[in-house]
Amino acid sequence: MPTEPGPPAGASRIHKMVAAFASQRVLVVGDLMLDEYIWGRVSRISPEAPVPVVQVTGESYYPGGAANVARNLRELGASVAVMGTVGNGAQGDRLLALLGDCGIDTSAVLRNDSPTTVKSRIIARNQQVVRVDRESKAPLCEAESVAAASQLDRLFPEVDAVIVADYGKGFVTQTLADHICGTARRLGKILTVDPHPHTSIVWRGATAIKPNRAEAFLAAGLPPGDPVLPVLEDRALLEAGRRLRRLWNADSLLITLGEHGMLLLEGDGAPHHTPTCAKDIFDVSGAGDTAIAVLTLALAAGATAVEAAELANRASGIVVGKLGTATVSAAELLAGAA
Repeated sequence: MPTEPGPPAGASRIHKMVAAFASQRVLVVGDLMLDEYIWGRVSRISPEAPVPVVQVTGESYYPGGAANVARNLRELGASVAVMGTVGNGAQGDRLLALLGDCGIDTSAVLRNDSPTTVKSRIIARNQQVVRVDRESKAPLCEAESVAAASQLDRLFPEVDAVIVADYGKGFVTQTLADHICGTARRLGKILTVDPHPHTSIVWRGATAIKPNRAEAFLAAGLPPGDPVLPVLEDRALLEAGRRLRRLWNADSLLITLGEHGMLLLEGDGAPHHTPTCAKDIFDVSGAGDTAIAVLTLALAAGATAVEAAELANRASGIVVGKLGTATVSAAELLAGAA
């Protein structure tokens, strides 16, 4: 029978797991992006069109996409390396510099003539006015695929866990996915995946895969239907989860459900629902990045799948209460466990 969450892990157990984050070594593979925030104020509507005129007061830049997963890991104390591509231009330089400033190893990052993916958000009165995306979705060429495989073979033995953050920009291919899955199984490494709904990549044998509700239904080939509460009575959602576990053969499947929390399916055990911990929601940007980072660190630190899901859910609830591409610290994660 499905189960609602039982008593949470004891405070001493949570403290022990989070303390172990700092000793973990993690490789993040995926689409690297630069998040640009243009801050301003609005005082009038444009005479040219019914849109607000934003007077810019400042700009800030953060690692985005798979790079934000790496940033979340570093904020929690882990040693981190990233693997992906950035362009040869100024935006690629800026992203690599930001990662370097965070203490993230970028030696496996490939550079090419494609533009660095940049997501620009214009913020006024603490609200997003518009987002502008500049990107190229070109897949890796043969030489880049060979170089990527070589870097994976170099780094895999040095890490405790690997996270794949696929944003559908072309870096993650089925060939690369098969190489990662096979190597992780052969070396006994924890492998977690944040999949993209609009790719046909199949992940087999990962430790955990974390789609959101829409991604889960799309990958399972089922119509999403309407969310049903309580979550454990949502037959369509449970069936999508079962199909994906058979398709991907993952040890655990963690489906994120936004304001409804998360649903965990693992082994032959009953589905486990953890309600959201969010008190205020200001910005969901990067919440999935935080969730996969904490989930992976917890598993690497010896947590059970349920404990890891509970910690990931707690971290997501914290980060959506912040504006912008934010992270969660170990102190924040432990605040509710005292």
